[in-house]
Amino acid sequence: MIKDTKLAVLIDGDNIPSRYIKEMMEEITKYGTPTIKRIYGDWTKPHLSKWKNILLENAINPIQQYGYTTGKNATDSAMIIDAMDILYSDKVDGFCLVSSDSDFTKLATRLREAGLQVYGIGEKKTPSPFIVACDKFIYLEILDPEENKAIGNGKTNKTNVDKLTPEVLRLLKNTVADAADEDGWAFLGDVGSLILKKQPNFDSRNFGFEKLTPLFSSLSQFEIEQRDQGNKRFKLIYVRNV
Repeated sequence: MIKDTKLAVLIDGDNIPSRYIKEMMEEITKYGTPTIKRIYGDWTKPHLSKWKNILLENAINPIQQYGYTTGKNATDSAMIIDAMDILYSDKVDGFCLVSSDSDFTKLATRLREAGLQVYGIGEKKTPSPFIVACDKFIYLEILDPEENKAIGNGKTNKTNVDKLTPEVLRLLKNTVADAADEDGWAFLGDVGSLILKKQPNFDSRNFGFEKLTPLFSSLSQFEIEQRDQGNKRFKLIYVRNV
């Protein structure tokens, strides 16, 4: 039996728009089961009142944290302390840190040093130090239902490919070469894992592709090959540089 990955989801309520929560929680289930779900903020402030129904619908536990000192973010401190308590409780296998604040960079690094998976989730304005401190970083904007609907309807490949910068293409080509066998073929699953190690915020959805396979298939710089697995119904996807 495959072990179920238990995740602690800790959300910086002062820093994350409430409109993304439903899609965000669905995204998190791709990586494990959120057994601990907490959101931190000063719930006496009017601007956080819109969270109420959303928290009830998603069974997220609000943690009250008063701002004791002007200019200091007490929410960050409470979230960090809770994360360390959870770490030493040995109740989870990984963390989802939901914030666009670089103050959680050291926390992400410490959790990974302890051998736990760390998924970061935040807006595209998130500073790079926090992004690279995570095993994987997911932008909230790509979880937007309207954006996903557009992808599902199939924007033209040309439009999507135009989003790929020379730096991204270089990352793809170099990673395929690094994962390739003597004939130049690389298993796409290995390529995807290696890309994330190099650039945790890489996601094919950032470029309008739901999965990695159609992204590579749309690019003339790569050749795709499907290989049978004997009696298994799924085929393995391999890629190589042209």
